[in-house]
Amino acid sequence: MSTDAEMQIYGKAAIYLRKPERERIEAQTAPFDSKNSCYVTDKAELYLKGLVTARGDGKCTVTVTKPDGTKDEGKEFKDADIFEMNPPKYDKIEDMAMMTYLNEASVLYNLKERYAAWMIYVRNLHIQTHIHEHNKYTHTVLHINEW
Repeated sequence: MSTDAEMQIYGKAAIYLRKPERERIEAQTAPFDSKNSCYVTDKAELYLKGLVTARGDGKCTVTVTKPDGTKDEGKEFKDADIFEMNPPKYDKIEDMAMMTYLNEASVLYNLKERYAAWMIYVRNLHIQTHIHEHNKYTHTVLHINEW
């Protein structure tokens, strides 16, 4: 990862590519439970963050964190509706190939978080992904884009 000084070559566009160095350092030191942190399916939001509190018989009990920050405790999900979560140091990362878990939930949640922060460009294995502002659909540019 490059530093803020190295990102200056992108000028004003740098804020749309990567979090400031201070935020990245804070994310690396944030507490994270890798065995119990997860994404769960949701009809309205597609995926939400959760923390597994109990497992058994193909089901998990999860404390779900809603977008407004409130927690919904004791929700039950099938194992198939639980997805691994990446550590906070990967939040809003522009090169998604670096993620520990490259599942659908991780990629879409990362894109959603980046879009909300106006960081609308990401890099995924030399393929640039752009979230269209007007209809919020992803569009993949099919040419190699070297920064």
